[in-house]
Amino acid sequence: MANRHLSRSIVLQSLFEWDFANKPNSDIESIFTRTAEEFAPGMGDFSFMRSLISNILKKKPDLDNIIEKAAPEWPIAKISIVDRNILRIGLYELLFSDRKEVPSKVAINEAIELAKTFGGETSGKFVNGVLGAIYKEMGEPGKDEKTTKKRRPFINVPYEQMPIETLGGAVIYALGQDGEVYLALVHDVFGHWTLSKGGIAADEEPKAGTMRKIKEEVGLDIMIKEELAKNEYIATHPEKGKIRKQVIYFLGESKYQDIQLEKTGGLDDAKWFKLKDILDLNFYNDILPIITKAINILISTDTLKTKK
Repeated sequence: MANRHLSRSIVLQSLFEWDFANKPNSDIESIFTRTAEEFAPGMGDFSFMRSLISNILKKKPDLDNIIEKAAPEWPIAKISIVDRNILRIGLYELLFSDRKEVPSKVAINEAIELAKTFGGETSGKFVNGVLGAIYKEMGEPGKDEKTTKKRRPFINVPYEQMPIETLGGAVIYALGQDGEVYLALVHDVFGHWTLSKGGIAADEEPKAGTMRKIKEEVGLDIMIKEELAKNEYIATHPEKGKIRKQVIYFLGESKYQDIQLEKTGGLDDAKWFKLKDILDLNFYNDILPIITKAINILISTDTLKTKK
């Protein structure tokens, strides 16, 4: 473990040479062997480094795609060679490494240290921003863990005994000045358009809680019209274990005005879309039926027609 930082440095230097010279993946072994023998001749066991390099190359398309979603203003080709390979190392360890060996915070901190050592003046801040955004989207696993205390694995809890967390979301519609109906959607760092939603307090009425969260996330005041659907999925909380998350989706009306997206790690954009353009967007499978139902309701009612 004491040599892991040196190991990551050698992995970075190997990936840098491979990337800089635009070498094929088949050349990475010879590049790595030469680099390791030069900078860590007495280390002996190179298995950790070989495994890390191999897995990063296997996952490279997925890693690059996630990086671009987390930093949409920086296409992967425009990120410096050093920074993009540091992000590949950090992101791979954040998403795919065994958290018992590489906790999330360790993966991020190690990447930041590599950026400070090998990158430019702003590399540390850039790497921290990108990985931090993805970490928040993951639900910040291990955020409150004490590094000096090992946690026991969660005991399997029956479905009926899992704690329940309630969230509220909405399909938000408005009538534009052109007489067209628009829906307000948010875009996440993984490339999907989805619905604004957030947690509802235990003592909060679902409609009121949903209206509050919509206002916080996109800056829109909405009026709840009707309930659209209820979804449930199981998530793993770093402290509580498995949780049943129940999401209530409503149809909500708003004024057609500028959207003010809350600065969070999980979302990178929010826009109004005309109804005719909605179904061409990239949605999660469980969200598309909810939006489709909302559109059918809007088309079949006279509510909007009377406003034109």
